Amino acid sequence: MESRAADTAKRIGGGSIGLHFDCGDAASIEAGIAETIARFGKIDILFNNAAATSKEVNLQDRTAVDIPIEIWDLVMNVNVRGVMLGCKYAIPHMIRNGGGSIINTASDSGLAGDNVRIAYGTSKAAVIGLTKYVAAQHGRQAIRCNAILPGPIINDSLAEYPELVARIKRQALTSRIGIPADIAAMAAFLAADESQYITGQAYSVDGGHLAHQPQMADMREIEAPELPPVDTF
Repeated sequence: MESRAADTAKRIGGGSIGLHFDCGDAASIEAGIAETIARFGKIDILFNNAAATSKEVNLQDRTAVDIPIEIWDLVMNVNVRGVMLGCKYAIPHMIRNGGGSIINTASDSGLAGDNVRIAYGTSKAAVIGLTKYVAAQHGRQAIRCNAILPGPIINDSLAEYPELVARIKRQALTSRIGIPADIAAMAAFLAADESQYITGQAYSVDGGHLAHQPQMADMREIEAPELPPVDTF
């Protein structure tokens, strides 16, 4: 992972650096922030964008009855505690620098229940709440904090489940399913000066995934079967 980060930084250029850190380890997060300050002297933007979503975790993250306690604790430790710790260690530097923008990746799973992944969905609901608390407590110190709530995004992990992708396509209101660049565009906006009057908000980037009635996909296929299919990309 460290080599991938270094390769990415090399492609970006402009003084970028790639660091390895463990989002489940407080000392590792603190060290990553410290290294950033040592290299650049300040932090203007913090993008908390990490989660425990390996296949092993996802297969065990099911319901309150059958989820192993250690999987629940792992997901909460990484997805919630890790985001809080990023804020904890970055905010003092932002205050000294006159402010900054914090962006947290939540999920539309934090807004609605599902038949599986209780820990993941609960953790993302917590991230939405955490975002509002950070915005409320540090807004007068010129620190903004917002959350991005991705819906289904086609990446290597989701592509491994073609049947799931097919079902997700039925729920899309847009002409395609999301791609990572859609999330990057929202993050860039929330980091920029153009969004300096926006804080404490949770933005769904989900192609309208949760914006319609549950029966809409079935009714659409009955009433308008001639509609073109949703593109994967």
